[in-house]
Amino acid sequence: MNHIHFIAMGGAVMHQLALALLRQGNTVTGSDDEINDPAKSNLAAAGILPPAPGWHPERITQNLDAVVLGMHAKADNPELVKAQELGIPIYSFPQYVYEVSKNKKRVVVAGSHGKTTITSMIMHILRHQGVAFDYLVGAKVAGFEQSVQLTDAPLIILEGDEYPASVIEKRPKIFFYHPHITVLSGIAWDHINVFPTYEIYFNQFEQYLQGIEAGAPLFYNNEDEEVRRVVAAAGGHLSARPYNMPLFTYHNGEAVVHTGEGDVAVSVFGRHNLLNMQAAIGVCMELGISRGDCYQAIATFTGAAKRLEKIIETDGFVAYRDFAHAPSKLKATLDAVKEAYPDRDVIACFELHTYSSLNEQFLGEYAHSMDAADKAIVYFSHHALSLKGLPALDTATVQQYFKRPDVSVWDEKEKLQQAVGSLLKEAARPVCLLLMSSGTFDGIDWNTVSSHPNN
Repeated sequence: MNHIHFIAMGGAVMHQLALALLRQGNTVTGSDDEINDPAKSNLAAAGILPPAPGWHPERITQNLDAVVLGMHAKADNPELVKAQELGIPIYSFPQYVYEVSKNKKRVVVAGSHGKTTITSMIMHILRHQGVAFDYLVGAKVAGFEQSVQLTDAPLIILEGDEYPASVIEKRPKIFFYHPHITVLSGIAWDHINVFPTYEIYFNQFEQYLQGIEAGAPLFYNNEDEEVRRVVAAAGGHLSARPYNMPLFTYHNGEAVVHTGEGDVAVSVFGRHNLLNMQAAIGVCMELGISRGDCYQAIATFTGAAKRLEKIIETDGFVAYRDFAHAPSKLKATLDAVKEAYPDRDVIACFELHTYSSLNEQFLGEYAHSMDAADKAIVYFSHHALSLKGLPALDTATVQQYFKRPDVSVWDEKEKLQQAVGSLLKEAARPVCLLLMSSGTFDGIDWNTVSSHPNN
């Protein structure tokens, strides 16, 4: 077993990899300048929470077998500099994941959106069928205690992120996994801070496909024009297999999929999630599971955390939260909710939280993305802008980019709470409240806000 040191170990998935390696019997240490929950509690429970915040180069010695470098660490990080001086092997997160899984069959789910859901669906089907597998997924998944698992299983399912691997390895994480089977779920410009133009972003997926071994199965979203374009340009050497929207109807907010094996009621809804389901089923059939068994398993899939996750339900009121932050994700999530709840007023509340969403150069991409909502609200905090080193924004500027005159924009948490509370009280019909953010709306307790008179 090895001694592995994590620089910037407090990340959501970084700390999960540390815990997975610890469970394998490795010695694991780490550092970070700030670690918050749930990472802090998880690391403390395992006995590997760093004793003090900050960077401690004296802990970097020749006794280390490897250093895993998180994206949060800067190039002048004193622990990184010391490791470089000592010649200790330094890996980015994806490089080390590959290192410990290079003897396994690797399934990688890539794309701008849908990655977490497809990965979770594959995991759910495999577990339902009793298949032994390891995994890495970017969210908490019902029925799984952690988001990274490493054992001696011959198969690993990896959610593949196109964000750079580390400060010294700035290529996308997906470049390092070398999949035997892959999914390409969708392409919509994201991460403007790293990929300043759409074509640069698009080119990352071309390079990804070009780097995969000839003949490998590629399951791709045939309903996404940009995906079709990248497959045509760069996937000619792969066994490309399109997936499409299944036939389905809604019954009381529940999607019923019409299959060759009969009708299957599923717990997820929305066209984008039904497409995600088709991708997961394609992968699992490639792994040897029958179509009928896939549908039987997926019927009990309830989703990943913050992916159209139901958080409140009473008579006449339901609230969902979703990780949606890119324009295409906003639109897909809103369309899904409107289709599932045609007789309810959909109040959509979106928080600008990522670097891209708070960047005025990118805000124009949000034009008409919230048109499907009966009432639309946008929130951002000046604290988030300052943390990301971005120029100040005002509410009027933000409003104009959504191209919806009645969208209300708030930059104070208390006023946002009041605005949502007022809309709930004024609603004449039952309400579906949809909360979309990669953040937390500055910690608002939505249970205290949901004061709809029908509750």
